[in-house]
Amino acid sequence: MIKVEHLKKYYGDFLAVNDLSFEIGEGAVYGFLGPNGAGKSTTMNIITGCLSPTEGKVTVSGYDILEEPIRAKRMIGYLPEHPPLYQQETPVEYLRFVGQAKGLRGEKLEKAIESVIELTGIQSVSGRLISALSKGYQQRVGIAQALLGDPEVIILDEPTVGLDPIQIIEIRDLIKKLGENHTVIFSSHILSEVQTICEKVLIIAKGELIAFDTPENLEKIEQEKCAVHLTVLGGPEETVQALSEFFGEESGRYSIDDSASEEPSDTTKVRIQTDGGDTKALCRDLFFHFAAKNLALTEMTTERASLEKIFVELTEQSAEREVEKK
Repeated sequence: MIKVEHLKKYYGDFLAVNDLSFEIGEGAVYGFLGPNGAGKSTTMNIITGCLSPTEGKVTVSGYDILEEPIRAKRMIGYLPEHPPLYQQETPVEYLRFVGQAKGLRGEKLEKAIESVIELTGIQSVSGRLISALSKGYQQRVGIAQALLGDPEVIILDEPTVGLDPIQIIEIRDLIKKLGENHTVIFSSHILSEVQTICEKVLIIAKGELIAFDTPENLEKIEQEKCAVHLTVLGGPEETVQALSEFFGEESGRYSIDDSASEEPSDTTKVRIQTDGGDTKALCRDLFFHFAAKNLALTEMTTERASLEKIFVELTEQSAEREVEKK
């Protein structure tokens, strides 16, 4: 569907996108993540043909975005971070203008407008001036214009920025619905949103691709960094003895939290590093082991590798590699 090959973009001496390559298939929702200044918007603008790359190639369904721009752009609907809405027009008037710019005419145009208005849920405001609409409805109008012409690919740059929680949920549900019949790429700073909606996640930093996988696989990659936290009704010595018997030579798997000064003196807090195996089984075995030692566990929690944690670790690693290069 979309193939990005060795993409580079310079702004003067500043390298915004650095040898970026990836492929996106049909009919799925892709999340595009990266810290501010990572090159997300630049990459999206290049894919949509709004910006020319310094080097590299982008093809959409086999059409080169530079050599066959009209054919390639017909495949794409784009919502920029700042939607180009005409404030003194109504949504219907604006959508009619956009539809005509996309080559729609007559009954086909009117049916397309009716369809996207219904899909984005803006029927009740379709006759009001865009300037009088809330931020959430303006975003919906922006998405509606991206849908005109029924493009195969929908690219949304920060579609939920500036929205309230209810509006975010509504746009999130709309994106999931669009993913049923379109390939959707959207960028967001709300990591839980990406984890909820997306089937695959691209993470970039300093203009370079540092991860491209499903949220589940990204979690598995970081699984060894997950941990189990215990609060043991017992002193440090007897707790360490029980842990030593349980783990044997793997003494490096656990550590005692000495910072918990507010805890009662007969309570010990422990952090146990997992090994990427069955965490539930580990918790069960720990519970029965401590019970056999007459040591009660007053608390047991697991620390999972959330997408947010994975994102932070990967971007920090990228920053460290950049420093090492210098």
